[in-house]
Amino acid sequence: MAVPERLPDYNELPEFEGLGERHAWEVFGPNDDLGTINLLTPERILAASKLIKRGAVINLSLPLDQPSPGMFPSRPGYTHHREVTRGGGDDSIDGFQLQGSSQWDGLRHVRFRDRGFYQGVQDDAVRGPGRIGMEHWAKKGIFGRGILIDMARYGVDGGFDAFSRVALDGPMFEKIAKAEHIEFQTGDIVLIRTGWAAKYASLDQAGREAMVGAIKGEEEPDHHKCAGIDASKATAEWIWNHHPAALCGDNPALEALPVTNREFQHRRILPMFGMPIGEFWDFEELAEDCARDGVYEFFFASSPLYIPGAAGSPINAHVVK
Repeated sequence: MAVPERLPDYNELPEFEGLGERHAWEVFGPNDDLGTINLLTPERILAASKLIKRGAVINLSLPLDQPSPGMFPSRPGYTHHREVTRGGGDDSIDGFQLQGSSQWDGLRHVRFRDRGFYQGVQDDAVRGPGRIGMEHWAKKGIFGRGILIDMARYGVDGGFDAFSRVALDGPMFEKIAKAEHIEFQTGDIVLIRTGWAAKYASLDQAGREAMVGAIKGEEEPDHHKCAGIDASKATAEWIWNHHPAALCGDNPALEALPVTNREFQHRRILPMFGMPIGEFWDFEELAEDCARDGVYEFFFASSPLYIPGAAGSPINAHVVK
């Protein structure tokens, strides 16, 4: 389906009766499997390509074996096997988690209560290849204008600890964009640097091991804290009304942790908006480059793994400036 000439505002989206939550399931048609990746039209990709001025390529992926150990008990890390023969060699990986390192959360990752996944897709439709699987993003690719929102540099006067609960809302997005001399555009891939990845990289192995399993239930005393996106409905409205194609962070959940008041923005962004979420990305080299040249917009390229039916994928992402 063609992208509508005019995208509806948040308050124009249909509302689930009695829940006070709105969804974008009708925006791109009832059989849509791409969500807001639809916004990456040929025209927007071509316009983004014109941002390439120096031919400088910057990687956004952590090594696949990082973070180590895995941050979540369900994603403990993998074992890499290397077989060397007289003729060369081959590799295999056991226990590889598609969302264990720099990752895309796909549209099968989170559902909204009994209403289901994006487009109302229910469990029986996501047990194999088909609706809203990662293969749809992989076939199209994720290419367009990327922008860096450098929260760590511009977000809070006097700085902040990335391992503290600092929430980024719409007005703060706008403040940072103004400081960077950029404007939001429909279809942006928004990269949000909190400084979490850099601080994590500075920990010794004991410090990293102490964090495993600490990202868990709401407001538990040993719950890991991190800066990220605010989880309120007002911020969800701000996000939708600016129509990004994707939101990506350098922290474990994109959002500020711990979850408070049982509000979790994943449950809006993924199933309600059909919008990709990126987590555990590496923005340190990019942030240094942007600070040097003062340019916070660039051509963005990502090729998710073509795994039919997957709920997530490594990002395989680069910026070209």
